[in-house]
Amino acid sequence: MDPVVLSYQDSLLRRSDVSLLEGPNWLNDQIIGFAFEYLAEELAMFLEPLDLASRRWVFLAVNDNSNQTAGGSHWSLLVYHHNSNHFAHYDSQHCSNSLHARRIASKLETVLGAGRKALFVEEPSPTQHNSYDCGMYVICIAEALCEKAQQEGSPHLPVQTLTPAFITQKRAEWCLLIQSLAKSDLGCTLSFP
Repeated sequence: MDPVVLSYQDSLLRRSDVSLLEGPNWLNDQIIGFAFEYLAEELAMFLEPLDLASRRWVFLAVNDNSNQTAGGSHWSLLVYHHNSNHFAHYDSQHCSNSLHARRIASKLETVLGAGRKALFVEEPSPTQHNSYDCGMYVICIAEALCEKAQQEGSPHLPVQTLTPAFITQKRAEWCLLIQSLAKSDLGCTLSFP
């Protein structure tokens, strides 16, 4: 049995999901979805699923799976900035997910850019040094961009601070956050051993 650890907004995390944060594992849709949902509530920078055109920033986790079923082997981050009408792509594996990000951007540009052609830019990104941390890089890059946008009015990625050691530390911090939320009474359905 795989008990539920945390039900938070629209996210449901099971013990097996949270255990992915504890070791050298790829993160799944549930952990990345939870992180984006948590950041959306805390930082108010992520978009709600509706009314995209009214938002300044849109953050999208991109997976390299072209099928309708779950799967894929790599995550990257695509960010749309409404004021400049451009997509910025951050990939911890040197543009390996560029094709998938460009496909998403081309499908969304008419909705987000009021019919205007949007610019697509591959942005400098920290490089992962293993085969499993791409999901953590997506979460950490999104969080860093949101923090910079709050401080400076526009995001600028501090690439040099997102080191492999930092990513490992953040993996542990997200695991502790989930455990803390599971133990608190925040209107969530909770179950944590």
